[in-house]
Amino acid sequence: MTVGFSLQKLTNKFNDSSSLDIASLCQLQSEQLTTQYPISFARIVYHSSLHKVHQEVINYAKTQAPFSQTELAYLRSEEWFTDYPPAFTFHEVKLKDLKSISYICPIGYNNQKPEYIHIIAHQPLSSNLQNYITLSAMLLSKYRDIILENNRQKSEIQLLEEILHRVGHQLRNSLAMIGLHAHNLYSKLEDNLQQEQAIIIRDSIQNLDTNLTQLLDCGQSAKLNIALQDLRSVLAESIKSLKPSIDQKQLKISIPDTSTSLAIDRLQMKQVFDNILSNAVHFSPDFGTITCSWQIFKSEVLIKILDEGPGLSQEDIKKIFTPFYSRRPGGTGLGLTIAKKIVLDHEGSLWAQSLSQSGAQFCLILPRPANI
Repeated sequence: MTVGFSLQKLTNKFNDSSSLDIASLCQLQSEQLTTQYPISFARIVYHSSLHKVHQEVINYAKTQAPFSQTELAYLRSEEWFTDYPPAFTFHEVKLKDLKSISYICPIGYNNQKPEYIHIIAHQPLSSNLQNYITLSAMLLSKYRDIILENNRQKSEIQLLEEILHRVGHQLRNSLAMIGLHAHNLYSKLEDNLQQEQAIIIRDSIQNLDTNLTQLLDCGQSAKLNIALQDLRSVLAESIKSLKPSIDQKQLKISIPDTSTSLAIDRLQMKQVFDNILSNAVHFSPDFGTITCSWQIFKSEVLIKILDEGPGLSQEDIKKIFTPFYSRRPGGTGLGLTIAKKIVLDHEGSLWAQSLSQSGAQFCLILPRPANI
């Protein structure tokens, strides 16, 4: 029996199919299960986040005749499901009027309803095959969680894109109005000094409009300009742009000597570091230290930026990436929202922590090319 090979084949199919949904995963897995003798029937019950209900997929071995509607109705009634065993444990269950042997392996429980793999076989399953089914349940659970997380991130990205474009539309209207008044003012003024001031207003409006365009581009993942970039170089560039504020507070910035290459949009990722470091500088006490560090793993890098400021409250941690939430006087509350949007577009994660001693810490996980 090629159980190990079949499970590896299933794993490879999952890894190569990032667009699979929960139903497709269950269908693929049930097909794999019914290729293993003496399994004659495999039924997987799962919770569909799309339809908000429990659904099922069913597969028969090639030599097994389909069950009648009465038999299927009995299986779906779950009258035989009298206990709630822990997830990823293998159990034999008794079915009335069915002479075959029946097993279940729970995947989990959602809204007090079980998700499980139900197996019917012609004869008792070997311990090797029972382990295979248990591993199948664990594999399905793992990829279900990945898909749910991907769907959550897609929804979050879509919401952030809508917010950015709504804000951009409002700002463009205001900028256009200010620019129009600046132009009218310039044409009516005769004093050269006043005309020069009107030109400064007009040019400033144009610069703001350009910056706004770049900001909105950050909200469109399709416009990512991905290339291999040196992590330390990008972070150092952000630190350099904040040097006047750093020098004013006489802060010390600690940054590792080591580095790694990441496949990122350099300008957008610099925007992430700009926003995080700007907050760290603002909240740091004079003569304080901002510590940047990272841990390099095989397929990702964990980046941490820690300051010695007052830290974050529980409310801050919950709302800090929410649009328009800001603890800085005059802050727009969009900087960290945009930063998280950019990180999500890079298929990474960004979160904040408040350390027990003092200070706030921002953590980023970014994918790292496997061939580096």
